[in-house]
Amino acid sequence: MPSRRPECPSLRLIVGWAIDPHDQGMIEIEHISKRYGEKLAVDDISFVVKPGTVTGFLGPNGAGKSTTMRMIVGLDAPSAGTIRVNGGAYRDFRAPLHEVGAMLEARAIHTGRSAYNHLLAMAQTHGIGRARVEEVIELVGLSSVARKRAGGFSLGMGQRLGIASALLGDPQTVILDEPANGLDPEGILWIRTLLKQLASEGRTVFLSSHLMSEMAQTAEHLVIVGRGRVIADTTVEEVVSRASVGATVHVRSPHVPALRDALAGDGVRIQSRERETLEVHGLSAERIGELAAQRQLTLYELTPQRASLEDAYMRLTGDAVEYRTTTVPVVTDEILEQAA
Repeated sequence: MPSRRPECPSLRLIVGWAIDPHDQGMIEIEHISKRYGEKLAVDDISFVVKPGTVTGFLGPNGAGKSTTMRMIVGLDAPSAGTIRVNGGAYRDFRAPLHEVGAMLEARAIHTGRSAYNHLLAMAQTHGIGRARVEEVIELVGLSSVARKRAGGFSLGMGQRLGIASALLGDPQTVILDEPANGLDPEGILWIRTLLKQLASEGRTVFLSSHLMSEMAQTAEHLVIVGRGRVIADTTVEEVVSRASVGATVHVRSPHVPALRDALAGDGVRIQSRERETLEVHGLSAERIGELAAQRQLTLYELTPQRASLEDAYMRLTGDAVEYRTTTVPVVTDEILEQAA
């Protein structure tokens, strides 16, 4: 099958440059399974990663994330099912670096080579010029150490080199496993901004991470897996909103005794930890406001306690954790409320 993009050294990833809307691709996973002996690592999963959106891939250790990513780029073959990237199978691309840029293991490098020579060796397999090598080195912030041996790089520097490798061919699809691992705060902000920029240009961006706070700020869509199966395939907003249903509402009022009486009812639980403050469970903020208005009770504050992505993730995957320590209890709604 011919490559979708020409093998041309002039291909360049320039922030702000938009991809031709007729030249877009996606990752399509259809009923794939993967078995290693008696171990079923991936169990009949299906999902689509669309261009123009940062899609996060979440799941506990052993959930099948790394196996799925390896199958997407042809490092493992599925036992069943079909995977298409940019409309075809990865193995059929004549110039894969121009189609898919992947970082699954940042330290998969020749430790005796410099960062520059590592990227140059990759570039020469696709006819990519030295100017592009220098460009991605500058893009990831490694210009000052480009001629140093990569084996002496810190974890964060190694991550930057892995990201440079993924972006070298100006790919339509970018797949990154734990891209923020080892990066300092400046680096985390940089990779977050870069990934959003790539998506805004119409590229397909697919990344995994265990950093829930960072995923909440970077991704728009999530695919969550557990024990080899898809648990959720929806937006970050939807995942958090579902977890926030029935969450505590924080209320401040100078009329706490009267407000407590007005809100009392079946299924309603009210706690008061501070003067003029109530924590209300079982009523929405809208209903609390209505009941207070009926009694002409003043409210200083009425704030639903929105769940974090971490809260939502823990609730979704609580029964799907395969490798669990014995000293940490299973996370329940009650435990999360007590910790809030």
